[in-house]
Formats: sequence, structure tokens, C-alpha cells
Amino acid sequence: MKILKNIEKTISDKGAAYFILIDPDKLPLERTKTFIEYCENAGVDGFLIGGSLMIHGNLDESIIEVKKYTNLPVIIFPGSINQVSKNADAILFISLISGRNAEHLIGKHVQAAPLMKKYGLESIPTGYMLIESGQTTTAEYISESKPIPRNKPEIAAATALAGEYLGMKLIYLEGGSGAQKSVPTEMIKLVTSQLSIPVIVGGGIKTPMEAREKVDAGAEIIVTGNFFEYEKNWSLIKDFADSIHKNQPQKV
Repeated sequence: MKILKNIEKTISDKGAAYFILIDPDKLPLERTKTFIEYCENAGVDGFLIGGSLMIHGNLDESIIEVKKYTNLPVIIFPGSINQVSKNADAILFISLISGRNAEHLIGKHVQAAPLMKKYGLESIPTGYMLIESGQTTTAEYISESKPIPRNKPEIAAATALAGEYLGMKLIYLEGGSGAQKSVPTEMIKLVTSQLSIPVIVGGGIKTPMEAREKVDAGAEIIVTGNFFEYEKNWSLIKDFADSIHKNQPQKV
């Protein structure tokens, strides 16, 4: 569990960790070197790679290319059974605990487990929870599951606690790719108050201030993705990292 231990140490040292989600469909291989170096210089703590759909991109090629330019953790964030690679450092072994679709609670995992064992891929059991974000997201549509309503933080808290008791090492509160609204702060506060494991928050986070609000509410890992698919936004990556790392001096 060396990657999980790495994440836990980052949280301890910096107050919270910042990961960038890379969709191989959205980041061309020829732009990878520039983007990864930009992220490294900005203080990003690691990379998630994957997507709900993968039409043009190639997961293996993307992981190999990313790892050419960084020693930071490169972790698969799988959108399907096909997104397992021996080239990654670890995989978030996601169970969609907010839904009731058995395929995403255990079904797909049965198919993936032998391949993960064959590759010696570190598994990080993760309770994945879709949160209502203002529109139907790709993850919601593909998984055929309803998100938890934004105004029901108690449902989210109870679900997350069940995930911890089932042995999950991380809980992921997700607004979804391209979410209109990020996970509500009050929901994060209630969820994190009930848990003893780190909570990841992603989806719809568009400003460093918003990212810091999630950390102050109790999130220990922040993930951004879609926002940085546009090169014009890259200059904000360092601002995000500085805001998320609450144990480091903040800009005045």
C-alpha cells in the first residue's frame, strides 16, 4: 500500500492533497510533457487517469507518457473494466456505494480483480458517491444510478460511514465530470465529521477559493479535471495547489 501511504503522508505534511484528473480523450499525447511539467512546478501532488467514456484516447499510452515526466503517483480512476493497466502505480478500486446497481457495487470488480493481481497493481478500495450537481453527468448516465440529493447531507454521511465500515480506505464525493455545481460544503462537513478515513472531493470546482472552502470543510484530497482541459486555465494550477495545501503559508 505504498501509494496510499504516500497520499496519507502528503495529507499529514500539507494539510490536504491536490490531484489532477487526466482524461486520455482530452489531453493529446503531444501536450502531455508540457502539462505534466506545468503541474509539477505548480505543486500538484499526483495524477488520476481515466474517464467514464474513452473514445479516442489510450489509457496505457497516456499512463506511460505521463510517467516519463513525473515521479508523482499516477493512479487509475477507472470508468470501465477496460481501464486497468500494469503501467500505473495504483488503481482506485471504486465501489459506487451511492447507487444500487450491483454491477458497480461488486460485479465489475470480480472481472477486474484477477487482472489487477496479475499486474501486481496496488488497489486502493474507494467508496464512490455521486452527488447531485445540477445536471445529468456522464458518470450518472453510464452507471444507471441516481445521485444523492444535494439537500440530503445526512444520507451522504450515513452512506460514507457504511463505506468505511465495509473497509473502504477513501471516500470520494463526486459532482461528476463537467458538473454545474460542486459538492455542497455542508455535506462535506457532515460526512467528514463522521469518518476516520480521508475524503476526496471532485467535480465542478472552478476557483482556488472554492477548493479551499472544501478543504476547510474537511476534504483532505481535492481533484480537478475538466477545468484544466483548457490551456488558458493552466496558469491557475499553482493558485489551486497553494489554496489546497493549508499547512503552507497562503498568499496575502
